[in-house]
Amino acid sequence: MKKKLKTKRVVLSIVCLILGFMIAYSYRLTESGKSSRQITDSQWEKNLSLRNELNEQREKNRDLQEELNKRQEMVRDFETQLANEAQVYFNLAEDAEKYRMFLGKVKVKGAGVKVTLADGEYNPDEPNINNYLVHEHHVYKVINELYISGASAIAINGQRLSHNSYILCDGPVITVDGYQHPAPFEITAIGEPKVLSAALNITGGIKDQLVNDQIIFSLQEQSDITLDPVVGKK
Repeated sequence: MKKKLKTKRVVLSIVCLILGFMIAYSYRLTESGKSSRQITDSQWEKNLSLRNELNEQREKNRDLQEELNKRQEMVRDFETQLANEAQVYFNLAEDAEKYRMFLGKVKVKGAGVKVTLADGEYNPDEPNINNYLVHEHHVYKVINELYISGASAIAINGQRLSHNSYILCDGPVITVDGYQHPAPFEITAIGEPKVLSAALNITGGIKDQLVNDQIIFSLQEQSDITLDPVVGKK
């Protein structure tokens, strides 16, 4: 009887031990699940917060990108405006240089032609010596034809002409803006040599007219001509 009672106690102890172990294990699982859920919730809230911040940052970046695009467009507009203004100023400077050249205020260099007009040979049978001398109207014909043909600058015996130059004839000499020059008269002009030569040599043109007036006419194309400013002007 005692032996059976002792056996029952042993069995009951084992059962209680197992039951206690199971209860402890179950408690640990429960606590672990709670802790796991708490960490997960915390991480979820943190992720949500980070996601919201990221969305806000993206929105800010989008706004900044739009602002940057507007600024860049403004810069391009300014650059275009400056380029247009620079072209305008360049054109004005170019025009001013042309006007200074036309007015004879600057030294100019370039290709062109040299026309020489000399008095005709003495003819004892010709009672009027003026019939074979170079006169101002002969010089004017050459100058006008050169300007019409595109000459940008002209000089007579090295004296530069301007827009208001005048030429007077005084016997065997001509007066250009108050300065006298004896024959022969060298008329140098800067421009396209072929064009200027063709204009003067045209049949029935200036050359033929001067030769008919017994003027000795010669023409040379030159690749390098330098004309100084108008006398007394800079």
